[in-house]
Amino acid sequence: MSSGHNQFTLLKQRRFLPFFAVQCFGALNDNVYRQAIIGLLFYMGITQAERTLYTNLAPALFILPYFLFSSIAGQIAERMEKQRLIVITTTMEIAIMTLAAVGFMTQNMTILLIALFGTGTQSTLFGPVKYSILPSVLKPEELTGGNGLVEMGTSISILVGMIFGGLIFQLAGTHGPITAATAVIVLAVTGNTIARMVPRVDAGAPELKVNWNPIPEALAIIRLSRKQLAVRNAILGVSWFWFVGTVLTAQLPTYAEVNLGGQPSVYIFALALFSIGTGTGSLLCEKLSGRTVEIGLVPLGAFGMSAFLLDLYFARPGAAAQTGLTVLQFLQAHGSWRICIDLVGIGLFTGFFVVPLFALIQSRTPRNELSRVIAAVNIQNSLFIVIAAVLGIAVQRFLGWTIPQVFLALTIANVIVAVWIFSIVPEFLMRFLSWVMVRALYRLRLKNIEASIPAEGPALIVCNHVSYMDALILSAAIPRPVHFVMYYKIFNIPVMRWIFRNAKAIPIAGARENPQLMREAFEKIDEALAAGDLVGIFPEGALTRDGDIASFKSGVEKILETRPVPVVPMALKGMWTSMWSTRDSRLRRMRVPRRFRAHIEVVADAPMPADSRSEQLEAKVRALRGDDA
Repeated sequence: MSSGHNQFTLLKQRRFLPFFAVQCFGALNDNVYRQAIIGLLFYMGITQAERTLYTNLAPALFILPYFLFSSIAGQIAERMEKQRLIVITTTMEIAIMTLAAVGFMTQNMTILLIALFGTGTQSTLFGPVKYSILPSVLKPEELTGGNGLVEMGTSISILVGMIFGGLIFQLAGTHGPITAATAVIVLAVTGNTIARMVPRVDAGAPELKVNWNPIPEALAIIRLSRKQLAVRNAILGVSWFWFVGTVLTAQLPTYAEVNLGGQPSVYIFALALFSIGTGTGSLLCEKLSGRTVEIGLVPLGAFGMSAFLLDLYFARPGAAAQTGLTVLQFLQAHGSWRICIDLVGIGLFTGFFVVPLFALIQSRTPRNELSRVIAAVNIQNSLFIVIAAVLGIAVQRFLGWTIPQVFLALTIANVIVAVWIFSIVPEFLMRFLSWVMVRALYRLRLKNIEASIPAEGPALIVCNHVSYMDALILSAAIPRPVHFVMYYKIFNIPVMRWIFRNAKAIPIAGARENPQLMREAFEKIDEALAAGDLVGIFPEGALTRDGDIASFKSGVEKILETRPVPVVPMALKGMWTSMWSTRDSRLRRMRVPRRFRAHIEVVADAPMPADSRSEQLEAKVRALRGDDA
């Protein structure tokens, strides 16, 4: 994998750090405010029935603007320079939190609930900017790491906000109202001050005409988000992440009390474990993906979440034997560490699941549509959150399910949804299998891949051909799906055939061996390029027999004459003495190759013009490979 860089270097750079800090302060302030209102209810001596009314009303008021205004917010984010919009939304936050401060000082719940609706509106306007700005300020190879940092920052900010907001009235006593009022204003002003340090980022579609009618525009942006099958199902995956997270975190307060036997501090501890796991998983995505948009991590995340959710059910299926436990007492109780590991594990694999999905949405959506697509994501997320909240209450009240039974049902649902998504878009599962196989057999390093592969549109990829694993290695390295043209006998290798077929590889044979199959292959190549896809070929026409690069055949020129597209030269280095090359033995003799877990490298260079000759392409690939066969 690429080395020498990691996402933490972004925290030293102005193009990322101010934006990262602003979104962290926003998430922090939202949760300080919401938890401080609960503290005020206890401070005012409100009855339990009235507190219950608030706890049900407050989330609805916060999420309602996402349904009402997301479509408008997406258009505004598309049309407006992004730094200016961030300053405007954080200025709105100052005004809203000033109103909230009045509510705290006067202990007026009506004012506080109006301000809560305002914070939801402000979050709705900020949402499309939060993710659509990243592809503009980050390099392609930084996208996964940047998203990981944002998810980590959001998770930790929510956790810290809940803890701090919940403690305000306990620690400040009679000064609770003024402390809460001061805190939310200070956080809002801080966020606005930092927002002014965000560099200018041009609008995605400055000429876009805003449709102020939210309902038809909401339908329009939802249709926009469904144009590409992989993006559409990535959005579904992100919404499912919010469904799972809502069901899980909504049960934690009661679960901590009834099943873990803990005081309220045990609930915060359980939430912290989940949040830390999510943050850690989000950060690990860059390392595991090799600084590419690796959607192969999504199935790993889905099935890892299910495994730990299932174990959480078996870890404590009934009520706790003791009650009123502190965090330390809980940790000393039998079986508690297993529960802790499960909560961290669920969060960890949740990070693996959601970060690549966001990166895929960003990388495959045109820049002039991204803010509106993110707005569509927010609408769908809100719907899934509401469904999750309603179902969580319904199955317990009307079906009498226990919370561990809810976790078991969530496990089963997660497996079903994951299998359904991966069956509709085999690319997810194919990428997972190629990711696992390549990293099990090789130590892979990538060089200049993201910068060389066009983000969209057709291109022809040419590479030297060393082993039976070449197409799989390249598919694991290239962030976009590739239609590989391969010798039909390699295409038909057992097990690998399923992967190649679902990857829409194109089998080919020689003109003398099977002229009809050859004609069909060239027709499919042209169809794929006409559709704006990537096509990968090995112009040598066969595996190398001596480790050297053979002369490129003229088939590449035939392709380009019919369909002129850019040509991306790539080279495989270190493969000749590695697993599945033909140096040590023929594949049919089943001898163990000399170098298991070999260090190999995939190198790319800038696209070459469509009129490039096969000799020029061969010379470029030779130069990229160098002497490292």
